[in-house]
Amino acid sequence: MWEILTQKKPYHGSRRNSLTTVLMKVSSGRRPDIEMIPNGKPRECDEMVTIMEQCWDQEPEERPEFSDTVRKTEGLNDVLGIGVCSNVYETHKPDDPKRSPGCRRKSTYSLNDQSDNAVDDVLNLLQRKDFESFRCSLRKEHVSMQFKDDNTLLHYAVVSGDAKSVTDVLTLGADLNPKSARGYTPLIVAALHRYHDICSLLSDHGADVNLGDGDRWTPLHFAAQNGDGRVVRLLLDRGACADLKEKDGWTALHLAAQNGHEAVVRLFLSRPGSVNEREDTQGRTALHVASAYGHVAIAKLLLGNGADPDGRDNTLATPLHLTAEKGHYRVARELVVKGADVNAVDRRHYTALHFAAIKGHTGICRLLLVNRADPNPRTSQGWTPMHLAALKGHGTTMLELESHRGSVDAQGEGGWTPLHLACHHAQEEVVSKLLSAKADPDVPENRGLTALHLACNGGLFPSVLQLISHGANVDARSGSRSTPLHLAAKNGSVPIVKALLLNGAARSYEDSAGCTAVSLARMCHNDEVARLLEEG
Repeated sequence: MWEILTQKKPYHGSRRNSLTTVLMKVSSGRRPDIEMIPNGKPRECDEMVTIMEQCWDQEPEERPEFSDTVRKTEGLNDVLGIGVCSNVYETHKPDDPKRSPGCRRKSTYSLNDQSDNAVDDVLNLLQRKDFESFRCSLRKEHVSMQFKDDNTLLHYAVVSGDAKSVTDVLTLGADLNPKSARGYTPLIVAALHRYHDICSLLSDHGADVNLGDGDRWTPLHFAAQNGDGRVVRLLLDRGACADLKEKDGWTALHLAAQNGHEAVVRLFLSRPGSVNEREDTQGRTALHVASAYGHVAIAKLLLGNGADPDGRDNTLATPLHLTAEKGHYRVARELVVKGADVNAVDRRHYTALHFAAIKGHTGICRLLLVNRADPNPRTSQGWTPMHLAALKGHGTTMLELESHRGSVDAQGEGGWTPLHLACHHAQEEVVSKLLSAKADPDVPENRGLTALHLACNGGLFPSVLQLISHGANVDARSGSRSTPLHLAAKNGSVPIVKALLLNGAARSYEDSAGCTAVSLARMCHNDEVARLLEEG
């Protein structure tokens, strides 16, 4: 609705129809600017604006039922003339609104002796779909004129959807390939509107099927994105080049794959062209795109027509990396069946298993592990999938990894184990699961801190109890000679101090600065902890 009312693309500057970009902006509360709706709109449009705002309410329960929205918008058709005019191009309005839009004979006016209102009438006749009157009013002088935003009469005729009017304009010698201010040719406009007959008519008259707009989007790009198989087939039959790239390097096949248009993808695959062509921004093939968006039928089609299951994008990621991260199990299975390398690493040395683990996609983890994925690969920072699952609190995923020989005690960057990460990030359920899987609670990281140190420092009372019950050393000394009791006293956690004392923690140990737990408690003004420590 916003696009209809403003004649602009929402979220200008984002990749067209990029679902991910739109989802991120919408979910964060960003909506297209209502101020961009022209002030000169008919007052009846106010109801449409109201419906639009209700539909995009941030609170789902406030949005109307779709059937209710359909009923309301259908009720506006007669009032607004939505079903009568496709108002993509704003026309000049006549100064005298009472003037009859009816047919005028040649003797009535010419562009040389009439005001601009005569031309405006010609445009309004198209807009009103009064095609008979339009043909009576049409003169050769009209076809060479440029109107608002560099549109020509041929642009307006195409928007009207009337092939006979388009023929009449062409017969009078209209330029076939004029560009509007946005770079749209009449053929692009016809493709945007899915006017197959008009696309055919323009191409029959010699319109350039490969001429793009300002962003180098050709008619084929628009038709592919829209999933318009008839227009795609027509354009290909008329010589459209399927490998042409828009400004970011996307081909029409990339767009069809992104938007899930299986029939259109089949059309491209039936013609000569590279199925492994990479777009320029991220270096991804159509299979990368289909895998990232979870279009399993398209992924299967591409694989069956020579797409490389191990093709690399600019980050060295394969389609399997992308689909594992997004959680598209069926696509991942298809890739594995077709021989994708389950242990391929990207530029940061992440495998597909790393991505599945960090996102908690347990089913994909199982699929990869069953198909001989290494359970303990390391990223460039030394993290294993077990580390990443622990970091994000994916307990079920972590147990799946452990059941396939994933190490619960592997040490990554800084010597941290999954248990260190779980304690540091307050993943208490994961702490419990790791300990049940026999993770060693006394492994020190590079500074000598154990998991119990981190749990005490973070005030994680349940995890402290879990660690103690699994034999954690309550007097473990870090590199600075601090014990868990030092850290608990410093942070003022009375329950944790009590638990440590009840389990034999020594009160008298000094850290490297000569401080005992009680002196630290006093320094930090944790008086209740200090009294508790002094009672012994």
